[in-house]
Amino acid sequence: MKNTNTIVSTALASLIALGGMGMQLAAAEEKKDIEKCYGVAKAGKNDCKTLSNACAGHSATDAQPDAFIALPKGTCERIAGGSLEAPAK
Repeated sequence: MKNTNTIVSTALASLIALGGMGMQLAAAEEKKDIEKCYGVAKAGKNDCKTLSNACAGHSATDAQPDAFIALPKGTCERIAGGSLEAPAK
């Protein structure tokens, strides 16, 4: 009885782990089609640190020039005020 439970538990854990790995691979492939779009993030919605903030989600104003959000490639150019380049320091 214990062997059966161990085998079933191990099999379930393996399936869960493989599923998670598959999701990570899919996410890695999606990142290839992502670009940073500067100057369009709403206040507190930026994706990473900025020149004036230590971490994500801390931009002080809407459209802060050094704050970016990650968008699918080709989207940033279509947004008014969006830039693929970070502002000069």
